[in-house]
Amino acid sequence: MRKYFFFILVLTLALSEKACALTLDELTQNTPLSDGFVGIVYDKKEGKTYLKINNLGEDFIYQTSLPSGLGSNDVGLDRGQLGSTRLAVFEHTGNKVFLRQKPVRYRANTDNPTEALAVDEAFASSILWGFPVVESNDNWVLVDASEFVLQDSHGIGRHLKKIKQGDGYQVDSSRSALDIAWSKSFPDNTALQSIITLVGSKPGNHVKSTVPDPHAITVKMHHSFIRLPDDGYTPRKFFPKSGYWTLKFKDYAQPINEDINQQYIARHRLQKKDPASDISDVIKPIIYYLDPGVPEPVKSALLDGARWWTEAFEALGYRNAYQVKMLPSDADPMDIRYNVIQWVHRSTRGWSYGSSVIDPRTGEIIKGHVTLGSLRVRQDYLIAQGLMAPFSENEDDQALMDLALARIRQLAAHEVGHTLGLSHNFAASNYDRGSVMDYPHPQFELINDKIVAPNAYGVGLGPWDKAAITYGYKEFTSESESEALQDLLAENDRKGLLFISDADARDPGSPHAHASLWDNGKDAVSELEAVMKIREKAISNFGEDNLKNGRKWSDLEEIFAPVYFFHRYQIGASAKWLGGLEYDYSVKNPNNVPWQTVIAGEKQQHALSSMLKTLQPSFLNVGPRIESLLVPKATENRRTRESLKGNTGVSFDHLALASASAQHTIGLIFNKHRLARIAQQSASDTQIPSIRKITKQINETIINRQYSGLNAKIHQKVVDLIYSNYMNLLIDKSTPSTVKAEIFAALLSETSYQKARLKKVAQSSDYYGFHAYQLSRLKNFREAKVKEKIILPSMPPGSPI
Repeated sequence: MRKYFFFILVLTLALSEKACALTLDELTQNTPLSDGFVGIVYDKKEGKTYLKINNLGEDFIYQTSLPSGLGSNDVGLDRGQLGSTRLAVFEHTGNKVFLRQKPVRYRANTDNPTEALAVDEAFASSILWGFPVVESNDNWVLVDASEFVLQDSHGIGRHLKKIKQGDGYQVDSSRSALDIAWSKSFPDNTALQSIITLVGSKPGNHVKSTVPDPHAITVKMHHSFIRLPDDGYTPRKFFPKSGYWTLKFKDYAQPINEDINQQYIARHRLQKKDPASDISDVIKPIIYYLDPGVPEPVKSALLDGARWWTEAFEALGYRNAYQVKMLPSDADPMDIRYNVIQWVHRSTRGWSYGSSVIDPRTGEIIKGHVTLGSLRVRQDYLIAQGLMAPFSENEDDQALMDLALARIRQLAAHEVGHTLGLSHNFAASNYDRGSVMDYPHPQFELINDKIVAPNAYGVGLGPWDKAAITYGYKEFTSESESEALQDLLAENDRKGLLFISDADARDPGSPHAHASLWDNGKDAVSELEAVMKIREKAISNFGEDNLKNGRKWSDLEEIFAPVYFFHRYQIGASAKWLGGLEYDYSVKNPNNVPWQTVIAGEKQQHALSSMLKTLQPSFLNVGPRIESLLVPKATENRRTRESLKGNTGVSFDHLALASASAQHTIGLIFNKHRLARIAQQSASDTQIPSIRKITKQINETIINRQYSGLNAKIHQKVVDLIYSNYMNLLIDKSTPSTVKAEIFAALLSETSYQKARLKKVAQSSDYYGFHAYQLSRLKNFREAKVKEKIILPSMPPGSPI
């Protein structure tokens, strides 16, 4: 009897399994097959997704992305964000089909298959998924992809845990499903999109601020299987001065006497129909499509700015090669066939960026995808509002709108430039706004004692942009393409088109004297002095004309912030002169030698003296009139990250405002990398101010002064910050010993100074308590009672603008 029941159970299970294992013909009786590169069948009754794969063993591109985002700049999960681009292959093994990611950073570009195989077998691959096989024949295999499409393919759970914004977020399949409307297959690509709900605990404040129920985050995730481009594309060699970002890999097939490290630039494929003609139509134009969700007048400005690149391609003889259109209403922005400019909203302003899907073998850009943060245009408006005080009786803000839209045009061109393959060029501001790939600061002028901005932003491409497009997209009939490319770079040198990118510019302590973010002009220090005059005028003008009628008076606080800190970027550019260098990215050839030049001591001293002006109470004190304007927040309104930070509760904190500005300058001067260069440079050239000379000058011009009233309190705070920076340098284990020795000497000198000052001032003096406190601080530090770095004040966010 027991054997009989066991037989019935096995038979029942077998029949049940057979009933569930539908064939392709059975599945497509009620649901049509979306046939294409990889076929899709969706069983609505069972809620299951199947893939018909007929390209087993053939390499393709697997791309993931995030069609809908979380909406927080701090979290960094934006609408339209691209995930990893992978070279992948489907492999049928037993009752499974593996989705295998192949390594591309290590390869052998050779005609010898066994040589290539040796490299492939030396480095591990990654199996990304195993699909259960449902049915197969000699031409195709049908697999169950139901679980595959419901995975957290973008790694949201891991990301939230990493940035401490949530714990254990995982997919809840009961609240997730295939997004049928946006899952389609085409001849050369297949798109799968899902609605995914991740459930977790301990949501962070950024998650709480954007998600209705922060314990259940629902987004969309996208998978693309993409046919590899044909062999008609020729990779282009990267040279450091070309201005492109790169595809890097090790090629083990290179001869022993050649570099194993290879780099291709990233660029779109562009070919003339008639290569022999000076001007010709192209086989396939580069077309960018703008998000139809962009409102006017921003839409027109974005179209205008994105189209600036047309000029560069036309100069190369390409006709109708580069175009910008509106995205059709029924098109999917994530579809690999569309280069897209997306308008992305966040709860706070953040960076825009240009990403690309590229062929990981060659560097060919298959899809450009631009993300433009919608709140950035409002920041430019805010800066202009603070400086130009436009709201008199007629409430005319057209000048502000013109400035903000001018920036939007430039921003569109900049981010599209990234998706054409171009890197940042942070040196281009040195030759009259030479590139849209720089970060531009709006230019204001004082004309007839009035702040105006007739030329706030540049219009059109700069000479560097055209030169870079020539390098990347010019077709060469000669066999010596490498020599022709180097000739182009040599011509750029002759024209003075300096190119310096991120690694040499972004860090506040980076060395290149002509590479800064958000700066203007060739002479950083002269421009700083001009900026300081505009700032002084804007502060003196600041008042009711900076605010629209009907707005809360307490909104003046956020409008005043960019006015008060108007010098923040140009002082950063001036600091690059201290311990600064000049150099470029040349490669060896018969006509050159390596070079770098230290900034002359006279220039370094000029920069230091100008920077120290921003530490004077006369610069930092805005006076009682401004203080009376910056009233506490109206009810049901709170300070944000854009507001002025303080320690006085809801009221305006004058000292905190001055402290943030002062620390910005002090921190730039006492950057440990800058000081390390100064120590070495001044040892070789006595005209360059040494660390000892710098600290002595700071003592004489800043510390050794006496003021009264609020100026005294500001002065004391500045001195306190100088000492705090000294202490932090000494506590920091990574500060070079040559720097620590000089800073320690300065600290000893200041201890003696404070001791002497304390003996001279009366107990009733505004400075008695200050000198006593600082002397105690310095002694405690020397006795090693201070072991942790001091937290220093900071300004409201500046970048991006």
